[in-house]
Amino acid sequence: MTLPPKMLTGYRVLDITQFVAGPTCTRLLAEAGADVIKIELAPFGDRSRFQGLKPRDPAHKNTSQSTYFFQQNHSKRSLALDFKHEKSRQILTRLAAKADVLVENFTPGVMARAGLGYETLKAINPRLIMCSISFAGQTGPLSDKPGFDYIAQAFAGITGVIGDPDGKPAQVPVAIGDASTGVAAAMAVGFALLHRERTGEGQFIESTLLDTYFHMHEANVPKVSLRGDGFVPQREGSLHPNGGPVGVFDCGRGEFLVICALAHQWPQMVRALGRPELENDPRFESARARADNRVLVGEIVEAWLKTFPSREAAIAALEQERIPCAPVLTLNDAMAQPHLIERGTVRHVSDPRIGQFAIPGAPMRFSEWPQRTELRADLLGEHNEEILGELGLSEQEIDQLYPEKVLVQDRELRAAKPLRQAS
Repeated sequence: MTLPPKMLTGYRVLDITQFVAGPTCTRLLAEAGADVIKIELAPFGDRSRFQGLKPRDPAHKNTSQSTYFFQQNHSKRSLALDFKHEKSRQILTRLAAKADVLVENFTPGVMARAGLGYETLKAINPRLIMCSISFAGQTGPLSDKPGFDYIAQAFAGITGVIGDPDGKPAQVPVAIGDASTGVAAAMAVGFALLHRERTGEGQFIESTLLDTYFHMHEANVPKVSLRGDGFVPQREGSLHPNGGPVGVFDCGRGEFLVICALAHQWPQMVRALGRPELENDPRFESARARADNRVLVGEIVEAWLKTFPSREAAIAALEQERIPCAPVLTLNDAMAQPHLIERGTVRHVSDPRIGQFAIPGAPMRFSEWPQRTELRADLLGEHNEEILGELGLSEQEIDQLYPEKVLVQDRELRAAKPLRQAS
C-alpha cells in the first residue's frame, strides 16, 4: 500500500533544543512528517545523550546513543556544531533562511546575542515561524531565572497542593510540565503554519513551563480571584477535595484503587456500596456535604473495598454501576496492558547498538497516516555531511570544519569516515 504524504511533509524545522520540552515539540512535528534538523552543541550534543541507558556491548561504550535520547529525538537528523564559533552561526543563519520553523530553548536573550534573534532572522526569512521555549518567558521579572519542570511547578502553585495535609509538599516524579509544554508548542507551531498558509506571514511564538503549569488549574483560579485569601487550596493527600468520592483508596493486601465518582453519580455509588440509606443521609446528601465529610466517605469506601476477595472483584462491582475506577498500577504493569500494546501506546523500537526496547507512542492518531513502526535516532552529528551538502558546501569544505572544531561527530562515525584529501 502506498501511503500519502504526511501532513508536514515538505516543511523543514530547525531544532535547537535539548532535554524534554523542546525535543517533545520537534519530535511531534517529525512524527507528522516534517524534516527536523536537530542542532546539537559541541562537544557532546544534547545533554540527554548522557541519560537513560547506554549500550551494554563494550564495543559501543563510547557511543553517543542512549535510550533517553532515542525516545525524545527519534526521526530527526543530527547536525552537531560549536554554537560559539562564528562559522557555526553563519551555517545556522543559512539554514534559517531556508527553514519553515525554528524551535529553541536557550535562556532568553542567548539567541539575540548570537545574532540569531527573531527580528534578525525575520529580515532574512519573513516566512519563518520561530518558537522560543523557556522556563518563564522572554519578558517579565522571572525571565532571567534558570528553571526546569519542578521549579515551574512550584511557582505555578501546583506543588503546594500535592502531598498529605500534615506532611510537606510532594513532587510528581514525571516531567508533566516539560511534556505538556512541548505539546502546546507543537500545537502553536501548527496553528502558525496554518496562519502562514493563509497570509504568507511568519511569526514569533512563546511557550513556557510556567504558563503551561498555571494553565493546568482547572477550577481554583477563579475561586482565589473572587475570594482572595479566604480561599487557599490545601493539600488533600489521597482524597480529592470535592468528596465525590474521588481519590486513591486502600483495597487491602497492599493494593490501591482510584475512584472518580462525580456529584451526579452518588446514587450509583451508594447502590454499589449496598448502602441505599446513605443517599439521603444529611452528611452526604449534597456534593458540598460530601466534600466536608470526605474523610468519612473515604473510610466507608475503604471498609467496603476490603470486603472483596480481590481488587478485580471490587472493580467489577463498581463498573456494574458505571462508576469510573482503575487499579493503581506500577509502570511495569501498565506496559503489559493489552490495550496499550495494541494501540501502540507502548511502542517497541530497535537500535543497532542498544537493542530492542520500548518507548511511549505518539499521543495523537491520524486516520490518513498510521503511526510509524520503524524508528531510528541519529548518532551525534550523523547527518553533518548530508545537511551541509544541501546548503551547497563541498566535501572538502565540510571536512575542513572538523579540525577547525566547528563540527563534531560521534567517534564511531569519524573513525569510519577518514578525512578526504583536498584536490
